[in-house]
Amino acid sequence: MKVHIAYGESSLEIKLPENITTVIEPKYKQGIEDEKAVLWHSLNKPIEALTLRNWFNGKSKICITFTDITRPTPNIRLIPWLLEYLSFVPKKNITLLNSLGSHRPNSLKELEKMLTSEVTKQYRIVHNDPENKESHIKVGSLKDNTPALISHHLVEADVKIITGFIEPHFFAGFSGGPKGILPGTAYLDSIMANHRSENIAHPNATFGITEGNPIWEEMRDIALKIGPAFLINVTLNNERKITGVFAGDIIKAHKKGTEFVKANAMQQVKEKFDIVITTNSGYPLDLNLYQGVKGMSAAAKIVKKGGVIILACECREGIPFNSSYEKLLHSGNSPDNLLQKISESGRVVPDQWQVQIQAQIQKNATVYLYSALPDDAVKSAHLIPTKNIEKTVSEIISERGGNAKIAVLPQGPLTIPYLAES
Repeated sequence: MKVHIAYGESSLEIKLPENITTVIEPKYKQGIEDEKAVLWHSLNKPIEALTLRNWFNGKSKICITFTDITRPTPNIRLIPWLLEYLSFVPKKNITLLNSLGSHRPNSLKELEKMLTSEVTKQYRIVHNDPENKESHIKVGSLKDNTPALISHHLVEADVKIITGFIEPHFFAGFSGGPKGILPGTAYLDSIMANHRSENIAHPNATFGITEGNPIWEEMRDIALKIGPAFLINVTLNNERKITGVFAGDIIKAHKKGTEFVKANAMQQVKEKFDIVITTNSGYPLDLNLYQGVKGMSAAAKIVKKGGVIILACECREGIPFNSSYEKLLHSGNSPDNLLQKISESGRVVPDQWQVQIQAQIQKNATVYLYSALPDDAVKSAHLIPTKNIEKTVSEIISERGGNAKIAVLPQGPLTIPYLAES
């Protein structure tokens, strides 16, 4: 059988034995025909909140957060439509805040691609600056007593609008909602405290769980401390068309969205598989290996102990090279060694959480990577390079006596499989 899997800005076609292969995808949801009309209707009929127009007075300072280039949020439609809705507000009163979390800033060219050149020319756009403590304001503390520092652009605004999209998230339960504030607009120390090793290792820090998930609950608690915020989150199908708009109270609107996503993106399977082929949903989510850990995590839910995960992730921006993620990967000689270093360090370092999750996955399964990276870079990340997924699958099947069962996640973490008993 032929299967097309997401990769970069296109896809890969792979041929697999039909009798032993299961393809797992989200339930197809038709895109909204008139996205703009539904968005505006949601702003006028929000979930458990005042109509967005009622949040303003003539002098209101507004901060609108938007997700960075590593996320598939359709900012290029969502933000211009929102700004058109807010046309009664003077442009000088509006700040667009790129909720980078700890990611790199986006270039002007990228911003134009994300938001349109008209928006970049007419509105003030700033990036969250996670390493600049002075640009953040303390709004409370996390449970380990680390100060919760959030961008002053957001905290000082009279009207706070948090945009983004909702999908299952590998340790926060779901993206969107309060995650747009912490880590989106937070100082690095606050992000690292929220992503500390004991939180990452918690059994509820996984796809589809919010309540009882220590990471999400801290995000929620800190988000509520900045004052009322109006949420605009969307859901997407595999064509990146909007399937739902969830606007209003940041917690209640997000909950409605997660219920919608859970019903469509989480797929039940009866048993685990010997081989799981996964992706990171293609561009822009597979820009680097750091993001690719999400695709590994989706596969890890249904791979047998001692099984194999094959990740197709383009990584056109590298690991990223010279990042704290790469440096931490290189600091250990094996996944077990990395986990030991993390547990014994007594402190949190940037990107530790991604290394920890990757190492946890590799304790259970062998991971191959199909990418644009040089083989030595893949090996230095403790992964096995493959240039031919079909050949690798064939070799693994032969090694296992021809009895291997294969699962394919063509859209990676946009589909989260889970076992019937869980």
